[in-house]
Amino acid sequence: MKSPRRLLAGVIAGVVVIAAAGWALSTRLRSPADEAARRAAPRPSLVTAAVERRKLVSTVVTSGTLEYGSPLPITLAGAVGGAAELQRATRAPRKGRIKEGAVLMEVNGRPVFALRGSVPMHRTIAPGSKGADVRQLQRALRRLGFGGPLTGVFDQATIAAVTRMYTKKGYEAQQPSLADRQAYDTLRKAVQTAQETLATEQQALDQGRDVLPLKVKLDNAEADMTAAKRALKQAEERRLTPEDEAKLAAADAAVRAAEEKLAAAEQELEAARTRPTPTPTPAPTPSLTSTPALISASQPPADTSLLRMRVDNARADLAAAHEARGLAMEEARQAREKRLEELRKAVRTAKESLVTAQQALRQARRLSPTRLKVAGARKDVAAAEEMLAEYARTYGTSVPPGEVVFLPKLPARVQKVSVKAGQRVEDEVATVTSSSFMVTASVEAAESELLRAGMEASIELGTGRTYRATLAAVGDRAKVPDAEEPPEGAVPILLTPATSKALKAGTAVTARVTVGATEEPVLVVPVAAVITSADGKARVRVEHAPDETEDVEVRTGLTADGNVEVTGALKEGDRVVVGGA
Repeated sequence: MKSPRRLLAGVIAGVVVIAAAGWALSTRLRSPADEAARRAAPRPSLVTAAVERRKLVSTVVTSGTLEYGSPLPITLAGAVGGAAELQRATRAPRKGRIKEGAVLMEVNGRPVFALRGSVPMHRTIAPGSKGADVRQLQRALRRLGFGGPLTGVFDQATIAAVTRMYTKKGYEAQQPSLADRQAYDTLRKAVQTAQETLATEQQALDQGRDVLPLKVKLDNAEADMTAAKRALKQAEERRLTPEDEAKLAAADAAVRAAEEKLAAAEQELEAARTRPTPTPTPAPTPSLTSTPALISASQPPADTSLLRMRVDNARADLAAAHEARGLAMEEARQAREKRLEELRKAVRTAKESLVTAQQALRQARRLSPTRLKVAGARKDVAAAEEMLAEYARTYGTSVPPGEVVFLPKLPARVQKVSVKAGQRVEDEVATVTSSSFMVTASVEAAESELLRAGMEASIELGTGRTYRATLAAVGDRAKVPDAEEPPEGAVPILLTPATSKALKAGTAVTARVTVGATEEPVLVVPVAAVITSADGKARVRVEHAPDETEDVEVRTGLTADGNVEVTGALKEGDRVVVGGA
């Protein structure tokens, strides 16, 4: 007899088998509705992307080629040497590095120096030349250690410095050619001949008999003028003539005599007036026989009227003497004025005669054939001296236009040689580049609108190594001489690597120009997630739950690699609907 446990297990197993068979049969059997539902398209769902926080960098990518930068074709500015003969290269340029002061090539055995400067060589720099090209040459000479001034004038000190530069390289600075020396000597002799002719004609004019009488008359007029001036000067310095002095001396003597006579008369009159009155004296005692009587000793007083008359007369004589002296002085003054006026008139007359004689001689000389010869000889001297001076300005040691090539930057590299030894030098002789590299490439016209010179960039070699670079030029400024034209619709660009280490010319590179980048990590979403509404505002649809979205207004920023920077009521990790699904 089976136990109850075994019976229960069998029942359960049977039930399980029956259930499994029923489930299997149910999976195989479908109703027409179920079958139609199974074959229908699934219910559409939203396509979303997560909001990310990261730095965003926008770049323009293109491919290019490494080359040495700043290619510059070189042509000689003129003849090498002093003669304009056939110019033939006797030593061609050599590829490779060239530094300032080096000899780039030789033409007709003469050197062509490479110097640094921005002003192109365009003329023969000769003694006395002035300008920016001369100052540029002087700077180069000073940099190379040859000294010299910095005046912008090609003077003797600069010529000495140029001579030292040529000598150091084993050449002689350009000296005047034989034809130049002969021309200079011819002009110098022409000046001497003209001067000798002038001296001969001048001597003939000075000694000419056709004007000799007028010269004698002029000499006499000059002598008369001198004498008249001397006489006038002596008369002005002397106030009295000897005759006047004698008259005044006599008048002074008469005054003194009258003064003495008056003094004597006055003294005599005064003595008469002061003489004492005599007193009476007793008469002698008479004899016994005589009659007694008194005898008076007094005399009658003296008569002074005569003495007074003498005084009056003396005074009158003194007044007359003074008057006579005054009259003599006035006569002397009038005589002096008259004499001075006559002498002044004589000076004027002599001056008129002198001027007349000078004019006559001048006119005679002007009309004289010899005078005309002298004038012509003077013009010949002036013309000969002017021609000699003009020639002398450029005579001496010079720098021919073809013997110096000014390059913007040195050291440089000779990349291409366009002339060989023995060939005629007519056009381009070589192409030089800088010692640094550049990358030539091109971009689509639309992308070129985003590019500006100075933008940061990078170049990547085939090995995967990356170098920093800078966008140097865009468009026409990026065109390189002798380079292939970019494809139609493309715009050339030029990049300069930050270093030349381990770089090789001709290497293909991938260039990336950074046109924008965020400084810090920002929120970014796919560009397809941004919708512009009818009001012109940007929005994104944020999914909160399956099939549930909300429009959120945002502001867009930098776009790069299919993503765009956004700001608004978003956070990292939010899901935004892409493509408006």
